[in-house]
Amino acid sequence: MFCEERVAQIAAYLLSKEGGRMAYLKLMKLMYLSDRESMNRYGEPLTGDLMVAMPHGPVLSKSLDLMKGAVRGEDGWNNWITDADHYDLQSQKHEALREDFDELSDADLNVLDTVYHAFGHMNKWQIRDYTHDHCTEWSDPNGGAFTINPDNVFRALGKSEEQVRHLSNRMREFLELDRISSGLK
Repeated sequence: MFCEERVAQIAAYLLSKEGGRMAYLKLMKLMYLSDRESMNRYGEPLTGDLMVAMPHGPVLSKSLDLMKGAVRGEDGWNNWITDADHYDLQSQKHEALREDFDELSDADLNVLDTVYHAFGHMNKWQIRDYTHDHCTEWSDPNGGAFTINPDNVFRALGKSEEQVRHLSNRMREFLELDRISSGLK
């Protein structure tokens, strides 16, 4: 289930790893790789966002829209993140403490720390190229975009076909419950 506040906290936490400022392309790749790592460990992504193949690699659709200002964020995104300039984002909270990240569990933070430890040293072009070469669920959309099926992510992570079916069905059930519960509000 996509939650803007949660996604904003994920972005802010990753930004804090680099002094509060980062190129949005690098931040997007770190967030995508974090979703992927969470799917590998726990069978579900951190963000609940739609994974999409785009020319610069895999992205999280709604998160990218928030980063680029294509949609106006609610209070969640705008309370945490601001544009530093055209290609960089900056955290609004320079001294965020663990308790400020109340939407994130310790397990979530562990995933984010693991991904940042593995890829944080890369610049935006290196991490983009990494996702092109190592995220086999992505293929070049030749200037367009298409949805990345979670089945393909689980396969790329080395899950058996039985695990792929089970985990994908579980994700679909959660999405359906989210859709139904959203209609009740």
